Amino acid sequence: MSAAGILAGLFLLLALYCGLDPYQLSPLRGFPDFKAYRVDFAPWSQLTSAQDPENKLQRAEVRFLNQVQGPESVAFDPLGRGPYTGVADGRILFWNGESWSDFAYTSSNRSELCGPKPSPLAYTKNEHICGRPLGLRFDKKTGELYIADAYFGLMKVGPEGGLAKPLVKEVEGVPLMFTNDLDIDDDGAVYFTDSSSVFQRRNFMQLVFSGEHSGRLFKYDPVKMETTVLVRNLAFPNGVSLSKDKSFIVFSECTSGRLNRYWLKGEKAGTTDIFAVTPGIPDNVRTNANGEFWVGLHCRISLYAYVLGLHPRLRTFILRLPIPLKYHYMLYVGGRPHGIVAKFNVDGQIMEVLEDKQGKVVKSVSEVEEKDGKLWMGSVLMPFIAVF
Repeated sequence: MSAAGILAGLFLLLALYCGLDPYQLSPLRGFPDFKAYRVDFAPWSQLTSAQDPENKLQRAEVRFLNQVQGPESVAFDPLGRGPYTGVADGRILFWNGESWSDFAYTSSNRSELCGPKPSPLAYTKNEHICGRPLGLRFDKKTGELYIADAYFGLMKVGPEGGLAKPLVKEVEGVPLMFTNDLDIDDDGAVYFTDSSSVFQRRNFMQLVFSGEHSGRLFKYDPVKMETTVLVRNLAFPNGVSLSKDKSFIVFSECTSGRLNRYWLKGEKAGTTDIFAVTPGIPDNVRTNANGEFWVGLHCRISLYAYVLGLHPRLRTFILRLPIPLKYHYMLYVGGRPHGIVAKFNVDGQIMEVLEDKQGKVVKSVSEVEEKDGKLWMGSVLMPFIAVF
């Protein structure tokens, strides 16, 4: 057989292998209706302009290593105690200054399935059973803790903790598939996000790869016990934070790498505009005492992610290849996990960027909570809390 014939045969076998995916390696296995959408990215130059040449996050202090698995959100109660944090096995833990203790949980089904595992990602398979608390906020007047559980919706628990009470599981007949973050105004109204009506949190990478826009922003009225849809058709909405004067909400859209603003007061009330372009994939948003917004970012948007985001057909073709999800993820984050946080002023202008480009200390950040001059950083992917 000629060399050309051998090459043709090898190409045919490779094509057959890729088409059949006999070892079920493609990230799209189990998603026959997967559809990719074009991502509404800002120009590339806007995504790469803000930098931290000193890699300041490498000077962050690692606390509670392997004591907390996947501490997405960090909260302090009205008396300043804490932190409290939700972890990968479905519990919400409280630090009393000496040790961690169980404070609350979102699922009544606490079995061996929710027992200790080696990493935050190891819990993903049973999250829908054990619960996965993400965003946490205390009502400063009542001391109640409100919880955005990815699977059980908007919940709350009293100041003494225990089993959380479900408040919202569906809106307009559509179940909450991926409840993510929240904030509370002075009247007790809760603003929260549902990241997708299609994908659950355990399939968050498929949600990112899809670019679909079924996410929503809500307002929950605790007096009337009614929930209103404020914004629809969002691409992976995530963090939520009220402005200091309560005139607007800032919420993130992970897929497109930006912050949006929903106006609550004034001539623009009820409308939405772009607040800022972020230098990476934004997660939770938190307002500090000065009215500035801290944003945790999982990573910078890589050129690979940017190009595929603009070309959904190419993205679908590549994702159907028999390449394990972890390799797609590494390409998506630019070759290595790396943490980054950014601070924005009330006008959406970026004020500061802190990062760890090599991921030596902080590999990912989901949230930044500023307290007493320190930044408390949690991450859904890390087994510790970083303090800077």
